[in-house]
Amino acid sequence: MLEQVVCVAAVTMLGVLEQAYFSLQVIYARRKYSVPPPATTGPPEFERVFRAQANCSEYFPLFVVTLWVAGLFFSQAVSVVLGLLYLHGRYRYFHGYAKSAQGRLAPLYFSAKVQWVLIAVGGVGVLCYMSRLYVGFDPLASLCNVLGLSQLD
Repeated sequence: MLEQVVCVAAVTMLGVLEQAYFSLQVIYARRKYSVPPPATTGPPEFERVFRAQANCSEYFPLFVVTLWVAGLFFSQAVSVVLGLLYLHGRYRYFHGYAKSAQGRLAPLYFSAKVQWVLIAVGGVGVLCYMSRLYVGFDPLASLCNVLGLSQLD
């Protein structure tokens, strides 16, 4: 069982490290711009770093849940690729936002699209599993057979 999710776990840990990195950037920005805790306002440069970190933290639970659902019920490989793309997009988002509010937009749209694909893939996987479990029919396997493809692992 663990071999079926070890790569998803690795992407999850990479995401946790990314969140820690973002948090450290806020600490550094607090020192650089002299904004003591618990203050959340200060120079625009600080506020952009603070908001970028907060925004990334707000979406992280959604990302982790959909990463795991997609990995467990659809495909570990697809989930991992999408997870890595999402983390890359959030990294670009963080640094783009830290430079300028406008700099966050392209990476934001990219990571949002990847997140929606994760939601869709996870949803398809759950529906196919429930169909197989309760109806005895696996639409994904049937589609793969019709197309002459091997099922995703």
